[in-house]
Amino acid sequence: MPSFTVTRRIDRPRAEVFEVFTDFDSMPQRIDGIANIEILTQGPVGEGTRWRETRKMFGNKSATEEMEITGFEPERSYTVEADSHGTHYRSVYNFDAVGHSTDVTCTFEAKPVSLMAKVMSPLGVVMMGATKKIMAADIDDLKRVVEHDS
Repeated sequence: MPSFTVTRRIDRPRAEVFEVFTDFDSMPQRIDGIANIEILTQGPVGEGTRWRETRKMFGNKSATEEMEITGFEPERSYTVEADSHGTHYRSVYNFDAVGHSTDVTCTFEAKPVSLMAKVMSPLGVVMMGATKKIMAADIDDLKRVVEHDS
């Protein structure tokens, strides 16, 4: 299963970092690559929270995916999963306190489940590089928000 990990140190306490990273309503204003978020569930963010995320892709194109939090430990971690084009995607975000800072680590996995996705999986290696750049940029955008707003 193709995967990668991105880690960034953010110079703010874990509670503040986790709060910004789970404020999905504000993501379009905070992350350059996200055009829109539509929250599909009511109540506080936690396991079972679902949303539709529309991203700007390749210039003027966009793609919308439905995502769900499938694991949630306040201030420690959350897991987001989605199914798209015959592939199951899983992103695990971990938040580790390091003194007054926080290490944010995102581990992303893609598992082809349909026959077509399995046949096309050799091309997935190329897409994983692009996906890693997107995930790193998202984390960097949120890092700027947390460090600037504090």
